[in-house]
Amino acid sequence: MTSDQDPLAVLGRSPYVSLTTFRRNGTGVATPVWAASDGAELYVWTKADSWKVKRIRNDGRVVVTACDARGRVSDGAPSAEGTARLLGADGLRKARGLLARKYTWQFWLTDVPAAIVRLGKRPHVGIAISLRHPSRPA
Repeated sequence: MTSDQDPLAVLGRSPYVSLTTFRRNGTGVATPVWAASDGAELYVWTKADSWKVKRIRNDGRVVVTACDARGRVSDGAPSAEGTARLLGADGLRKARGLLARKYTWQFWLTDVPAAIVRLGKRPHVGIAISLRHPSRPA
């Protein structure tokens, strides 16, 4: 499998990914997010009280698909199943650093004003996603 076919490499380069998390009844809920890859995982940064965080606490199963800013998925877009885990403070710093490096000024334009407005009242959490690699054809 070449790096161009590796789901982590492809999804890590995508400007946005649709992160599908699952309700208790098994219904998937997709949300477009920024994601950056490092090593064998994708990293996402979100508000700690978001519904996706609550769903991940209940069920770490996720599906990640390349999408546009509105979450629209094109036919044939790369997609992979995986497992998400919530990160502590060190993991959050790592996720923010990776996202800041990938999205540069866009990240800072979003992060700094939001931090000023919320005055620490809505903390964020990092999410690490380990993707399952599809089996190679025989």
